[in-house]
Amino acid sequence: MDEINSVSVMEGDSVTLYTDVTEIYTADLILWMFGPESTRIAQINRLVNKISYYDVLNGRFTDRLKLDKQTGSLTITNVTTEHAGLYGFLQIIGGQEVSPKKYSIIVSAHLPLPVISSNFSQCSSSSSSYCSLVCSVVNVSHVTLSWYKGSSLLSSISVSDLSISLSLPLEVEYQDKNTYSCVLNNTISNQTQHLDINKLCHTCSGLLAGLIALVCFYVLAVPAVLCVTFYCYHQSRSKQSGHQSQPAGDEHIRLTNGVVTENAGDANHPNNAGGETPNQEGHSQNNSFVEKDEMKSVSAMVGQTVTLHTDVTEIQENELVRWKFADSKVHKLAEFFVIAKWHKTNQEEYLHNEDKFKDRLLLDHNTGSLAITNITAKHYGHYKLHITSEGQEISKTFNLVAHVPKKRESTILRRETCP
Repeated sequence: MDEINSVSVMEGDSVTLYTDVTEIYTADLILWMFGPESTRIAQINRLVNKISYYDVLNGRFTDRLKLDKQTGSLTITNVTTEHAGLYGFLQIIGGQEVSPKKYSIIVSAHLPLPVISSNFSQCSSSSSSYCSLVCSVVNVSHVTLSWYKGSSLLSSISVSDLSISLSLPLEVEYQDKNTYSCVLNNTISNQTQHLDINKLCHTCSGLLAGLIALVCFYVLAVPAVLCVTFYCYHQSRSKQSGHQSQPAGDEHIRLTNGVVTENAGDANHPNNAGGETPNQEGHSQNNSFVEKDEMKSVSAMVGQTVTLHTDVTEIQENELVRWKFADSKVHKLAEFFVIAKWHKTNQEEYLHNEDKFKDRLLLDHNTGSLAITNITAKHYGHYKLHITSEGQEISKTFNLVAHVPKKRESTILRRETCP
């Protein structure tokens, strides 16, 4: 029987089958064959000085073979389990075959980490001093699974060709202070899992104590969760009741000691210019929000142009600029509505072009500042600015009032000296 040389290789690596021939110049033909059918996969023809690789077995060896033209050795790259099997090397010299050499390639997959477990459902009674464990792996071949106590081998089990699951039991004392490990290895590599006795080995009394603690936790936790759920439900109902009692309208402004408090109302109100809902503006929470800022007073005379400055150097991408107006003649509750918008990313501009603001609004696309031209008494009131982006908001309020010119001092003095 011909001698077969065994070669082991890890999946994904390269392997070389050496011919142990120094020179092949005397040979007419060098052949490499694979499998039980001796399928030709590579060839060196010395008569025409040509190296050939054959696309056979559904391309199993395509772009993976390399022949050494001096020794005839064959290298297989990026090996898979499909390349495991029997290989033959044959020389033909002067028309006569030289005794072939045969090789058996064993391809090993990357080894999984063994799993150590114990059976809690069959815990040991307090009178027993041993803990039953098992080390297991799945879908392995050409491996050995072993238990070690320190560096001493306790037991092992091996598998050859078939890809199967392996398990190896072990019993240890609960108070054992030695180190135990489960090792999976083949001829190329190994994987080691160390045993934690305190974690995996419990007596029934220990499990009972843990079970009692778990029951106590649930007894206390469940009522707490119910209380929190009831509280959140009650708060939600209270908020819904508050929203339903809110008067219809777009947005309203309340004036208290110079502080502006704004509330969102009905998004369907006709003054909600541009068709926005609070959710689209990115400010709402349960259809309402409250924000506060200090009011800045700006004065201008009828017929003039006034610019409300944002104090922003440049509007950034994804920022939305909105200007709103509320009539200051309403003392306690004034209705806000949108008069101008600019979204830089979409290059979308909206200007209110009806009634008092028709053809009077100019919006600076760089800074977001708003100019009102040819002011009339109808334009005096509250102007609110919102600049919003992801996670950030700038809010300002302006009170535009009529400018009253000061009387000349000479006139005042003259009136004071008259008899």
